[in-house]
Amino acid sequence: MIKVEKFIPGGQALGTNSDGKKIFFWNALPGEIILEYEITKNKSSYAEAIATSISSPSKYRVEPKDECFLSTSPWQILDYNYELEQKSLLVQEIFREHNINIEPPEVITDGKDYQYRNKMEYALYYDLEKAKIFPAFHARGSHRKISITNSSLERPEIFKKALEIIDDLNNKGEEARKYQSLLLRCNQNGEVSGGLYENHQPHPVFNNLKDEILGKEYSYSPNGFFQINLPVYEMALSEIKKHIVTENVLDLYAGVGTIGLSVARDKNLTLVEVDKSAFGELCKNVVIEDISEHGSARISAGRPWRRADRTRVRNGNILTELAKSEEVLEYIEPDQTVIIDPPRAGCDKKLIDKLLEIKPKKIIYLSCNPATQARDVKILLEKYRIEEIKTFNFFPHTPHIENLTVLSL
Repeated sequence: MIKVEKFIPGGQALGTNSDGKKIFFWNALPGEIILEYEITKNKSSYAEAIATSISSPSKYRVEPKDECFLSTSPWQILDYNYELEQKSLLVQEIFREHNINIEPPEVITDGKDYQYRNKMEYALYYDLEKAKIFPAFHARGSHRKISITNSSLERPEIFKKALEIIDDLNNKGEEARKYQSLLLRCNQNGEVSGGLYENHQPHPVFNNLKDEILGKEYSYSPNGFFQINLPVYEMALSEIKKHIVTENVLDLYAGVGTIGLSVARDKNLTLVEVDKSAFGELCKNVVIEDISEHGSARISAGRPWRRADRTRVRNGNILTELAKSEEVLEYIEPDQTVIIDPPRAGCDKKLIDKLLEIKPKKIIYLSCNPATQARDVKILLEKYRIEEIKTFNFFPHTPHIENLTVLSL
Protein backbone atom coordinates (compact mmCIF):
# COMPACT_ATOMS: atom_id res chain seq x y z
CA MET A 1 0.00 0.00 0.00
CA ILE A 2 1.19 3.49 -0.83
CA LYS A 3 -0.36 6.67 0.53
CA VAL A 4 -0.46 9.58 -1.91
CA GLU A 5 1.13 12.70 -0.43
CA LYS A 6 0.51 15.55 -2.86
CA PHE A 7 0.46 16.67 -6.48
CA ILE A 8 3.76 17.60 -8.07
CA PRO A 9 4.18 20.32 -10.74
CA GLY A 10 3.95 17.83 -13.61
CA GLY A 11 0.44 16.90 -12.48
CA GLN A 12 1.16 13.46 -11.08
CA ALA A 13 0.50 12.49 -7.46
CA LEU A 14 3.51 11.62 -5.32
CA GLY A 15 3.81 8.51 -3.18
CA THR A 16 6.68 6.55 -1.62
CA ASN A 17 6.84 2.75 -1.57
CA SER A 18 8.16 0.61 1.28
CA ASP A 19 11.79 0.76 0.14
CA GLY A 20 11.74 4.57 -0.12
CA LYS A 21 11.39 4.80 -3.89
CA LYS A 22 9.30 7.70 -5.18
CA ILE A 23 6.33 6.79 -7.35
CA PHE A 24 4.61 9.38 -9.53
CA PHE A 25 1.01 8.32 -10.09
CA TRP A 26 -1.67 9.14 -12.60
CA ASN A 27 -5.26 8.40 -11.59
CA ALA A 28 -4.52 9.21 -7.96
CA LEU A 29 -5.33 12.08 -5.59
CA PRO A 30 -3.65 13.27 -2.39
CA GLY A 31 -4.74 11.25 0.63
CA GLU A 32 -5.73 8.15 -1.30
CA ILE A 33 -4.25 4.70 -0.63
CA ILE A 34 -2.92 2.90 -3.72
CA LEU A 35 -3.34 -0.86 -3.49
CA GLU A 36 -2.29 -1.79 -7.03
CA TYR A 37 -0.62 0.07 -9.85
CA GLU A 38 0.81 -0.41 -13.33
CA ILE A 39 4.34 0.91 -13.85
CA THR A 40 4.84 2.82 -17.12
CA LYS A 41 8.43 3.93 -16.49
CA ASN A 42 10.90 2.43 -14.02
CA LYS A 43 14.14 4.21 -13.13
CA SER A 44 16.61 3.50 -10.35
CA SER A 45 15.47 6.48 -8.24
CA TYR A 46 11.81 6.76 -9.18
CA ALA A 47 8.98 5.20 -11.15
CA GLU A 48 5.94 6.48 -13.03
CA ALA A 49 2.73 4.53 -12.72
CA ILE A 50 -1.04 4.43 -13.16
CA ALA A 51 -3.08 3.57 -10.07
CA THR A 52 -5.42 0.66 -10.82
CA SER A 53 -6.81 -0.14 -7.37
CA ILE A 54 -7.52 2.55 -4.78
CA SER A 55 -8.64 2.46 -1.16
CA SER A 56 -10.08 5.44 0.70
CA PRO A 57 -10.93 7.53 -2.39
CA SER A 58 -10.65 11.28 -1.93
CA LYS A 59 -13.81 13.30 -1.37
CA TYR A 60 -12.62 15.43 -4.29
CA ARG A 61 -12.61 12.50 -6.73
CA VAL A 62 -15.30 12.62 -9.41
CA GLU A 63 -16.25 10.26 -12.23
CA PRO A 64 -14.38 11.15 -15.45
CA LYS A 65 -16.46 11.96 -18.53
CA ASP A 66 -14.23 10.18 -21.04
CA GLU A 67 -12.90 6.64 -21.05
CA CYS A 68 -9.74 8.04 -22.64
CA PHE A 69 -9.24 10.68 -19.91
CA LEU A 70 -5.77 9.44 -18.92
CA SER A 71 -4.57 10.11 -22.46
CA THR A 72 -6.04 13.59 -22.89
CA SER A 73 -6.98 15.11 -19.53
CA PRO A 74 -5.90 13.10 -16.48
CA TRP A 75 -7.40 15.61 -14.05
CA GLN A 76 -10.95 14.76 -15.10
CA ILE A 77 -11.05 12.83 -11.82
CA LEU A 78 -10.78 16.08 -9.80
CA ASP A 79 -13.68 18.22 -8.64
CA TYR A 80 -13.27 21.43 -10.66
CA ASN A 81 -13.01 23.81 -7.69
CA TYR A 82 -10.44 21.46 -6.15
CA GLU A 83 -8.49 21.57 -9.44
CA LEU A 84 -8.35 25.37 -9.28
CA GLU A 85 -7.16 25.22 -5.68
CA GLN A 86 -4.44 22.70 -6.50
CA LYS A 87 -3.16 24.72 -9.44
CA SER A 88 -2.86 27.78 -7.21
CA LEU A 89 -0.92 25.78 -4.63
CA LEU A 90 1.35 24.32 -7.31
CA VAL A 91 2.28 27.80 -8.56
CA GLN A 92 3.05 28.84 -4.99
CA GLU A 93 5.20 25.73 -4.47
CA ILE A 94 7.08 26.21 -7.75
CA PHE A 95 7.97 29.80 -6.86
CA ARG A 96 8.99 28.80 -3.33
CA GLU A 97 11.35 26.19 -4.81
CA HIS A 98 13.16 29.20 -6.28
CA ASN A 99 13.09 31.01 -2.92
CA ILE A 100 10.31 33.36 -4.01
CA ASN A 101 7.66 33.56 -1.33
CA ILE A 102 4.22 34.33 -2.75
CA GLU A 103 0.66 33.80 -1.64
CA PRO A 104 -1.35 31.24 -3.65
CA PRO A 105 -2.40 33.27 -6.72
CA GLU A 106 -5.93 33.68 -7.94
CA VAL A 107 -6.81 31.16 -10.66
CA ILE A 108 -9.01 32.76 -13.31
CA THR A 109 -11.46 30.70 -15.34
CA ASP A 110 -14.56 31.28 -17.42
CA GLY A 111 -16.17 28.27 -15.75
CA LYS A 112 -16.40 26.25 -18.97
CA ASP A 113 -14.38 23.15 -18.23
CA TYR A 114 -15.43 20.96 -21.18
CA GLN A 115 -15.67 21.50 -24.96
CA TYR A 116 -13.22 24.40 -24.73
CA ARG A 117 -10.40 23.27 -27.04
CA ASN A 118 -10.43 24.79 -30.51
CA LYS A 119 -7.82 22.34 -31.81
CA MET A 120 -7.41 18.57 -31.60
CA GLU A 121 -5.14 16.03 -33.24
CA TYR A 122 -6.30 12.42 -33.45
CA ALA A 123 -4.48 9.21 -34.26
CA LEU A 124 -6.27 6.69 -36.48
CA TYR A 125 -6.89 3.15 -35.28
CA TYR A 126 -8.17 0.22 -37.31
CA ASP A 127 -10.38 -2.10 -35.24
CA LEU A 128 -9.99 -5.59 -36.70
CA GLU A 129 -13.09 -6.93 -34.97
CA LYS A 130 -15.33 -4.13 -36.24
CA ALA A 131 -13.42 -3.79 -39.52
CA LYS A 132 -13.37 0.01 -39.49
CA ILE A 133 -11.23 3.00 -38.62
CA PHE A 134 -11.84 4.97 -35.40
CA PRO A 135 -10.34 8.20 -34.08
CA ALA A 136 -7.85 7.39 -31.36
CA PHE A 137 -5.43 8.69 -28.75
CA HIS A 138 -2.25 7.11 -27.45
CA ALA A 139 -2.45 5.40 -24.08
CA ARG A 140 -0.50 7.33 -21.46
CA GLY A 141 3.02 6.02 -21.13
CA SER A 142 2.92 3.91 -24.30
CA HIS A 143 2.57 3.99 -28.08
CA ARG A 144 -0.57 1.87 -27.95
CA LYS A 145 -3.62 3.47 -29.55
CA ILE A 146 -7.02 3.65 -27.86
CA SER A 147 -10.01 4.00 -30.15
CA ILE A 148 -12.65 6.49 -29.01
CA THR A 149 -16.32 7.08 -29.69
CA ASN A 150 -16.61 10.31 -27.72
CA SER A 151 -14.37 13.10 -26.45
CA SER A 152 -15.38 15.98 -24.20
CA LEU A 153 -12.50 18.45 -24.36
CA GLU A 154 -12.75 19.78 -27.90
CA ARG A 155 -15.54 21.86 -29.33
CA PRO A 156 -18.31 19.57 -30.65
CA GLU A 157 -17.87 20.88 -34.20
CA ILE A 158 -14.35 19.39 -34.24
CA PHE A 159 -15.35 15.91 -33.12
CA LYS A 160 -18.30 15.90 -35.51
CA LYS A 161 -15.99 16.78 -38.42
CA ALA A 162 -13.48 14.11 -37.34
CA LEU A 163 -16.18 11.44 -37.47
CA GLU A 164 -17.30 12.65 -40.92
CA ILE A 165 -13.75 12.44 -42.31
CA ILE A 166 -13.18 9.00 -40.80
CA ASP A 167 -16.55 7.76 -42.06
CA ASP A 168 -15.44 8.84 -45.54
CA LEU A 169 -12.19 6.87 -45.15
CA ASN A 170 -14.18 3.80 -44.10
CA ASN A 171 -16.56 4.16 -47.04
CA LYS A 172 -13.60 4.32 -49.41
CA GLY A 173 -11.89 1.32 -47.79
CA GLU A 174 -8.82 3.34 -46.83
CA GLU A 175 -6.15 2.00 -44.47
CA ALA A 176 -5.46 3.75 -41.17
CA ARG A 177 -1.73 3.07 -41.41
CA LYS A 178 -1.56 5.33 -44.45
CA TYR A 179 -2.06 8.37 -42.20
CA GLN A 180 0.00 9.96 -39.46
CA SER A 181 -2.89 11.81 -37.83
CA LEU A 182 -5.99 13.93 -38.30
CA LEU A 183 -5.67 17.58 -37.23
CA LEU A 184 -8.71 19.83 -36.97
CA ARG A 185 -9.29 23.32 -35.68
CA CYS A 186 -12.33 25.57 -35.47
CA ASN A 187 -12.94 29.23 -34.77
CA GLN A 188 -15.43 30.72 -32.36
CA ASN A 189 -18.09 30.70 -35.10
CA GLY A 190 -17.76 26.92 -35.36
CA GLU A 191 -16.06 26.90 -38.78
CA VAL A 192 -13.69 23.92 -39.03
CA SER A 193 -10.46 23.65 -41.02
CA GLY A 194 -7.68 21.08 -41.15
CA GLY A 195 -7.44 17.50 -42.34
CA LEU A 196 -5.34 14.39 -42.64
CA TYR A 197 -1.56 14.17 -42.41
CA GLU A 198 -0.41 11.41 -44.73
CA ASN A 199 2.71 9.41 -43.83
CA HIS A 200 5.90 10.32 -45.73
CA GLN A 201 4.20 13.29 -47.40
CA PRO A 202 4.58 17.05 -46.78
CA HIS A 203 1.94 18.49 -44.47
CA PRO A 204 -0.88 19.98 -46.54
CA VAL A 205 -1.73 23.67 -46.44
CA PHE A 206 -5.16 24.16 -44.87
CA ASN A 207 -7.52 27.08 -45.22
CA ASN A 208 -6.84 29.82 -42.68
CA LEU A 209 -9.32 30.60 -39.95
CA LYS A 210 -10.23 33.98 -38.50
CA ASP A 211 -11.21 34.89 -34.95
CA GLU A 212 -11.89 38.06 -33.01
CA ILE A 213 -9.91 38.66 -29.84
CA LEU A 214 -10.87 41.71 -27.78
CA GLY A 215 -12.73 43.04 -30.81
CA LYS A 216 -9.80 42.65 -33.23
CA GLU A 217 -9.70 40.11 -36.06
CA TYR A 218 -6.82 37.67 -36.48
CA SER A 219 -5.96 35.20 -39.22
CA TYR A 220 -4.12 31.96 -38.43
CA SER A 221 -3.28 28.60 -39.91
CA PRO A 222 -4.97 25.52 -38.37
CA ASN A 223 -1.62 23.73 -38.11
CA GLY A 224 0.24 26.76 -36.74
CA PHE A 225 0.41 28.15 -33.21
CA PHE A 226 -2.71 29.83 -31.89
CA GLN A 227 -4.28 29.76 -28.45
CA ILE A 228 -6.42 26.72 -27.64
CA ASN A 229 -8.93 28.36 -25.26
CA LEU A 230 -9.80 31.81 -26.61
CA PRO A 231 -12.36 32.94 -23.98
CA VAL A 232 -9.85 32.46 -21.13
CA TYR A 233 -7.06 33.88 -23.30
CA GLU A 234 -9.12 37.05 -23.69
CA MET A 235 -9.35 37.24 -19.89
CA ALA A 236 -5.54 37.05 -19.69
CA LEU A 237 -5.16 39.73 -22.36
CA SER A 238 -7.55 42.04 -20.52
CA GLU A 239 -5.38 41.64 -17.43
CA ILE A 240 -2.20 42.32 -19.42
CA LYS A 241 -3.72 45.45 -20.95
CA LYS A 242 -4.21 46.95 -17.48
CA HIS A 243 -0.44 46.94 -17.01
CA ILE A 244 0.58 48.71 -20.24
CA VAL A 245 1.88 51.98 -18.78
CA THR A 246 4.27 53.28 -21.46
CA GLU A 247 3.93 54.55 -25.02
CA ASN A 248 6.65 52.16 -26.19
CA VAL A 249 5.87 48.44 -26.05
CA LEU A 250 8.08 45.52 -27.06
CA ASP A 251 6.41 42.12 -27.61
CA LEU A 252 8.96 39.28 -27.69
CA TYR A 253 8.16 35.71 -28.81
CA ALA A 254 5.17 37.39 -30.46
CA GLY A 255 3.77 34.47 -32.46
CA VAL A 256 1.00 35.71 -34.76
CA GLY A 257 0.74 38.90 -32.72
CA THR A 258 -2.34 38.30 -30.60
CA ILE A 259 -0.86 39.72 -27.39
CA GLY A 260 0.84 42.88 -28.62
CA LEU A 261 -1.80 43.78 -31.21
CA SER A 262 -4.63 43.21 -28.73
CA VAL A 263 -3.23 45.20 -25.83
CA ALA A 264 -0.95 47.83 -27.40
CA ARG A 265 -2.23 48.46 -30.92
CA ASP A 266 -2.27 52.22 -30.32
CA LYS A 267 1.29 52.33 -28.92
CA ASN A 268 4.69 52.41 -30.58
CA LEU A 269 4.74 48.65 -30.84
CA THR A 270 7.56 46.29 -31.85
CA LEU A 271 6.81 42.59 -32.29
CA VAL A 272 9.54 39.95 -32.69
CA GLU A 273 8.95 36.37 -33.86
CA VAL A 274 11.44 33.76 -35.07
CA ASP A 275 9.15 31.25 -36.81
CA LYS A 276 8.73 32.18 -40.50
CA SER A 277 5.21 30.83 -40.78
CA ALA A 278 4.03 32.62 -37.63
CA PHE A 279 5.81 35.79 -38.77
CA GLY A 280 3.92 35.68 -42.05
CA GLU A 281 0.62 35.46 -40.16
CA LEU A 282 1.81 38.24 -37.83
CA CYS A 283 2.38 40.60 -40.77
CA LYS A 284 -1.07 39.76 -42.16
CA ASN A 285 -2.62 40.49 -38.78
CA VAL A 286 -0.96 43.89 -38.64
CA VAL A 287 -2.59 44.61 -42.00
CA ILE A 288 -5.99 43.38 -40.80
CA GLU A 289 -5.67 45.64 -37.79
CA ASP A 290 -4.84 48.64 -39.97
CA ILE A 291 -7.70 47.98 -42.36
CA SER A 292 -10.19 47.68 -39.52
CA GLU A 293 -8.85 50.83 -37.88
CA HIS A 294 -8.55 53.02 -40.96
CA GLY A 295 -11.07 51.52 -43.39
CA SER A 296 -8.52 51.02 -46.15
CA ALA A 297 -5.48 49.00 -47.06
CA ARG A 298 -3.31 52.05 -47.66
CA ILE A 299 -0.41 50.67 -45.62
CA SER A 300 -1.12 47.01 -46.20
CA ALA A 301 1.95 46.39 -48.35
CA GLY A 302 4.53 47.32 -45.71
CA ARG A 303 8.13 47.68 -46.85
CA PRO A 304 10.42 44.83 -45.82
CA TRP A 305 13.98 45.53 -44.72
CA ARG A 306 16.38 42.59 -44.73
CA ARG A 307 19.80 42.00 -43.29
CA ALA A 308 21.23 38.47 -43.22
CA ASP A 309 18.51 36.32 -41.64
CA ARG A 310 16.56 39.29 -40.23
CA THR A 311 13.49 40.77 -41.88
CA ARG A 312 11.68 43.90 -40.70
CA VAL A 313 8.32 45.21 -41.85
CA ARG A 314 7.01 48.57 -40.65
CA ASN A 315 3.37 49.63 -40.89
CA GLY A 316 2.75 53.01 -39.28
CA ASN A 317 3.41 52.76 -35.55
CA ILE A 318 4.00 48.98 -35.68
CA LEU A 319 7.32 47.31 -36.43
CA THR A 320 7.55 43.53 -36.92
CA GLU A 321 10.80 41.61 -37.11
CA LEU A 322 11.63 38.03 -38.03
CA ALA A 323 14.40 37.15 -35.57
CA LYS A 324 15.21 35.37 -32.34
CA SER A 325 14.14 37.49 -29.39
CA GLU A 326 17.59 37.19 -27.83
CA GLU A 327 19.16 38.47 -31.07
CA VAL A 328 17.37 41.86 -31.10
CA LEU A 329 18.34 43.14 -27.67
CA GLU A 330 18.86 46.65 -29.06
CA TYR A 331 15.09 47.07 -29.02
CA ILE A 332 14.98 47.03 -25.21
CA GLU A 333 14.71 50.56 -23.78
CA PRO A 334 14.26 52.03 -20.29
CA ASP A 335 10.92 53.78 -20.87
CA GLN A 336 9.22 50.69 -22.17
CA THR A 337 6.84 47.86 -21.31
CA VAL A 338 8.28 44.49 -22.38
CA ILE A 339 5.90 41.59 -22.97
CA ILE A 340 7.41 38.09 -22.84
CA ASP A 341 5.59 34.87 -23.77
CA PRO A 342 8.41 32.38 -24.36
CA PRO A 343 8.27 28.65 -25.12
CA ARG A 344 8.36 26.14 -22.25
CA ALA A 345 12.15 26.45 -21.98
CA GLY A 346 11.76 30.05 -20.79
CA CYS A 347 13.91 33.05 -21.70
CA ASP A 348 17.43 32.97 -23.06
CA LYS A 349 20.00 34.15 -20.49
CA LYS A 350 21.17 36.91 -22.85
CA LEU A 351 17.69 38.39 -22.79
CA ILE A 352 17.45 38.25 -18.98
CA ASP A 353 20.86 39.90 -18.64
CA LYS A 354 19.87 42.68 -21.05
CA LEU A 355 16.64 43.36 -19.18
CA LEU A 356 18.63 43.74 -15.97
CA GLU A 357 21.08 46.05 -17.70
CA ILE A 358 18.56 48.36 -19.43
CA LYS A 359 15.78 48.08 -16.81
CA PRO A 360 12.62 48.71 -18.83
CA LYS A 361 9.86 50.19 -16.69
CA LYS A 362 7.71 47.07 -16.64
CA ILE A 363 8.01 43.40 -17.67
CA ILE A 364 4.86 41.38 -18.34
CA TYR A 365 5.74 37.67 -18.39
CA LEU A 366 3.15 35.12 -19.54
CA SER A 367 4.26 31.51 -19.34
CA CYS A 368 2.96 28.01 -20.02
CA ASN A 369 5.66 26.65 -17.70
CA PRO A 370 5.73 28.25 -14.22
CA ALA A 371 8.94 26.36 -13.37
CA THR A 372 11.07 28.13 -15.99
CA GLN A 373 9.16 31.36 -15.36
CA ALA A 374 10.04 31.22 -11.66
CA ARG A 375 13.68 30.52 -12.57
CA ASP A 376 13.76 33.65 -14.76
CA VAL A 377 11.81 35.80 -12.30
CA LYS A 378 14.23 34.85 -9.52
CA ILE A 379 17.05 36.46 -11.53
CA LEU A 380 15.00 39.51 -12.48
CA LEU A 381 14.17 40.16 -8.82
CA GLU A 382 17.72 41.50 -8.51
CA LYS A 383 16.30 44.76 -9.94
CA TYR A 384 12.52 44.22 -10.03
CA ARG A 385 9.65 43.47 -7.67
CA ILE A 386 6.60 41.32 -8.29
CA GLU A 387 3.63 43.58 -8.85
CA GLU A 388 1.11 40.84 -9.54
CA ILE A 389 0.78 37.12 -10.19
CA LYS A 390 -2.35 35.57 -11.66
CA THR A 391 -2.93 32.06 -12.96
CA PHE A 392 -5.28 31.27 -15.85
CA ASN A 393 -6.93 27.91 -16.38
CA PHE A 394 -6.39 27.62 -20.13
CA PHE A 395 -6.56 23.81 -19.98
CA PRO A 396 -9.25 22.55 -17.56
CA HIS A 397 -8.99 18.93 -16.39
CA THR A 398 -5.30 18.84 -17.25
CA PRO A 399 -2.36 19.77 -14.99
CA HIS A 400 -1.19 22.45 -17.45
CA ILE A 401 -0.90 25.94 -15.99
CA GLU A 402 -0.67 29.35 -17.67
CA ASN A 403 0.84 31.91 -15.33
CA LEU A 404 1.10 35.70 -15.58
CA THR A 405 3.74 37.57 -13.59
CA VAL A 406 4.02 41.37 -13.77
CA LEU A 407 7.33 42.92 -12.68
CA SER A 408 7.97 46.58 -11.88
CA LEU A 409 11.06 48.53 -10.83
